[in-house]
Amino acid sequence: MKKKKMIKFRLIILMVLCAGLLLGAWIVRGHLIHEPFRTNVRQAFLAPCREYIFGTDNLGRCVACRILYGAATSLYAAVLAVLAVFIIGTAVGVTAAYAGGIVDRILMKITLVFQAFPNFILAVAVAGMLGTGLKNSVLALGAVYWITYAKLSRSLVLSIRDSEYIRAAKICGAGPTAIIFKYILPNMVSPLIVTAALDVSSFILSMAGLSFLGLGPSRPTAEWGATMSEAKTFIQQAPWCIVFPGLALLVTVVIFNLLGDALRDVIDEG
Repeated sequence: MKKKKMIKFRLIILMVLCAGLLLGAWIVRGHLIHEPFRTNVRQAFLAPCREYIFGTDNLGRCVACRILYGAATSLYAAVLAVLAVFIIGTAVGVTAAYAGGIVDRILMKITLVFQAFPNFILAVAVAGMLGTGLKNSVLALGAVYWITYAKLSRSLVLSIRDSEYIRAAKICGAGPTAIIFKYILPNMVSPLIVTAALDVSSFILSMAGLSFLGLGPSRPTAEWGATMSEAKTFIQQAPWCIVFPGLALLVTVVIFNLLGDALRDVIDEG
């Protein structure tokens, strides 16, 4: 019981930290502090000080404001991509496992084709074909990472497809749609949610990687990977321009990894 309370407490703390990131981004978007896109070359490369706690970049823009502003962009893109692959992958896996036969074989062959390539390399290739932009980056990541959910949901459905309560539902006249939505999905959604929570950090890193390579949101979008990509050209002159966005990326990834672990612990304890 004490362990369960500690898990819930940790979960609440992590959710507060995530809300803090979004609140900071909202404050910046409301222009209550420095405008993240306002340039002032006279204040270029200012070291961290009281007014600019993370310094300024080559155009005199506040690094701290750009980090907070980019938090909303990175989190929005990551959550949107995870939601997309969650729905697509789960639909493919459930369809393959429940239908069986030739449908299962065809869908699993398609997943094997996508699995033949490293995830990030394939995402780079897809993003290169689609072009730059936030939506294209989300599509590129979604085209790659749905495989995990397809395979996981398929294995979960196969484990419960022949359960007694499923057979009882069929005997009572329940159709395939009712069985899937009323009996199968509620009993398999927990591990999928935990996987999605853990994947948010992977998507944030992948999004930053695409942006760092110039395949993410176009300038002047204040996305963390794009900010680090711009700062790499003057890293010796102003290292804070790349160090602080990198730390923000690190902290966010750790937060979501801990959030996923906490969710898993809560579900296991429940």
